[in-house]
Amino acid sequence: MRIGVDIGGTKIEVAALDAAGNTPIRQRVEMPHHDYRATVAAVRDLISKVEGEIGGRAKSIGIGMPGSISPVTGLVKNSPNAPINGHPFDKDLESALGGRSLRFANDANCLALSESVDGAGKGLTVVFGVILGTGVGGGTIVRGRMITGHNNIAGEWGHSPLPGPRDDERHGPLCACGQSGHIEAFLSGRALTRDHLAATGESLDPPEIEARAKAGDGPAEATLARYEDRLARALATVINLLDPDGIVLGGGLGNMDRLYLNVPKLWGSYVYSDFVTTPLLKPKWGDSSGVRGAALLWERGEGVD
Repeated sequence: MRIGVDIGGTKIEVAALDAAGNTPIRQRVEMPHHDYRATVAAVRDLISKVEGEIGGRAKSIGIGMPGSISPVTGLVKNSPNAPINGHPFDKDLESALGGRSLRFANDANCLALSESVDGAGKGLTVVFGVILGTGVGGGTIVRGRMITGHNNIAGEWGHSPLPGPRDDERHGPLCACGQSGHIEAFLSGRALTRDHLAATGESLDPPEIEARAKAGDGPAEATLARYEDRLARALATVINLLDPDGIVLGGGLGNMDRLYLNVPKLWGSYVYSDFVTTPLLKPKWGDSSGVRGAALLWERGEGVD
């Protein structure tokens, strides 16, 4: 058994990955917001709990996390949605686990790795993995290898300005990172709720908005149509830059089936090509993709240890 840890904006999940690629043992707790020490303890305790169910030590442990470890300072950077920013998370977690060796990678990279190895992107040369959740992230796999970049920030498309802003989108809402008008500020789960509230006066979470739209509610449909056009514009820049063989959507918003039909119909207007046949793919492993990718880090020789 290998263990994978997926640290998100709202939860921490730990799972054991067996030789067949399944995750028969999974444990999850809510993220202890604004409490770094409690976060380290929660990860430690979940790993211990899963190993107790396994009946012994796992072969390896991989950690998928928002943001990344700075190659200059050794501290976590670019993780505004989790209380690990600015801390030596790798060293502290290894110490909490009695000095065990761990590997760390960005959560979107873990999603992309899982789906490229044996998921929706299996057999594709270039896979771009997307997380649409509390935050918006991305990860790139080329020929089975993570592309992390010189500054360890490759794939962070969520913190670029929304392309082609309409008049009412200029400057844009405040992003979790402190800047305005970023893709994340338009496409995260909280952003979708905020956009619907501004248009209708109703505060609904994304599943409620989707359900309303399915039932024929015009304002909810209009909210999702705005979201889809913004997602199409944002992903068009990825296609123009990388021209990947497939794009896989993860995160809570990636569960909306309509995205896979509607967004590819829209992005052709924004891509610099006569035809755009890039597939937008639903993750084969669903909500398990991130934690599976983390569990695969040692086996694939990926991540920072």
